[in-house]
Amino acid sequence: MSFKPLNTAEYPQLLAEKVNTVVASFADLALPTAEIYPSAPEHYRLRAEFRIWHEDGSFFYAMFDPRDPKAPIRIDHFPTASETICTLMTPLRLALGEHSALNKRLFQIEFLSTLSGDMLVTLIYHRRLDDEWQLAAQAIAEQFNIQIIGRSKKQKIVLDRDYVLEQLPVDGKHYAYHQYEGGFTQPNGKVNAKMVSWAKARCGQNPDTDLLELYCGNGNFTIPLATHFRRVLATEISKTSVKAAHENFAMNTVSNALVLRMSSEELTSALNKERSFRRLHGVDLDSYAISTVLVDPPRAGLDAASREFIAGFNNIIYISCNPETLRRDLEILTKSHHVNDFALFDQFPYTHHMECGVFLTKQG
Repeated sequence: MSFKPLNTAEYPQLLAEKVNTVVASFADLALPTAEIYPSAPEHYRLRAEFRIWHEDGSFFYAMFDPRDPKAPIRIDHFPTASETICTLMTPLRLALGEHSALNKRLFQIEFLSTLSGDMLVTLIYHRRLDDEWQLAAQAIAEQFNIQIIGRSKKQKIVLDRDYVLEQLPVDGKHYAYHQYEGGFTQPNGKVNAKMVSWAKARCGQNPDTDLLELYCGNGNFTIPLATHFRRVLATEISKTSVKAAHENFAMNTVSNALVLRMSSEELTSALNKERSFRRLHGVDLDSYAISTVLVDPPRAGLDAASREFIAGFNNIIYISCNPETLRRDLEILTKSHHVNDFALFDQFPYTHHMECGVFLTKQG
């Protein structure tokens, strides 16, 4: 069985139906008319992963239907993936097939690409990797000008670097990001650029006030928004993302942003003077004059304490990957704030998932 190509002609209708469903779920909150930011209908996903299925002395990329999880679906072309990934898939498979050191007990392949063309490939095995593997993998990396990581149980071999370098175009400027293997990155780069631009447009110029950002990741929003404020205080719990954020601040010469490795709940508690943390040693929280807060929480949305805390600020930029939890949070936030802008970003075409953006300002 082969992967069925996308019918891109269906995308406008599918998007319209999804938009109608999401907008209807907020109907009783009387939100402004939603701004719609569609995706490219194909080659929009910068990440892809495939199982490797060995059969008759060869192997192919495979995916599985949850309704029949034991039957592999052969993938020869994957049009949802970036053109960089699609162009590499077949030549890489053929090249790996020529080296037993590279294809023996190969279990999975993961691709991480960028809008700027950088590529990292992770090869995952059910065996320990040796010097022969490393020499063969190095030759493949040089042949295709890609980064390669080899993984097996309790083993990780990085041939050169374990990240890709993205150059994200936002409002005529390019922002540089290290995006690490295994770290969170936005999967749809072009839509992500639209999200960042939308958030920037809600910031204005605030040279005397500061931005608080919860769930900052690798600095995806932090870096472009930092120029709008005196300082940025950000929080993130992922060690990999915090490391990337520090590197990305340096690459973009952002000197007015501080990222703390803390959960949003912990920072909320610290700012409310309910608890003290060693991680805040030397950080003068009282020196921040926060006027705007940006939140980009996981699918669970905001916890009750964080939701109550951000309601104390004049401006809230809320980026959500789950309309259901966004609606729950807005039911409370709209008691103190007015929704000025509402946007829908189609990060995941042909699925029911929708990314949302809401800009709220304090009433009165």
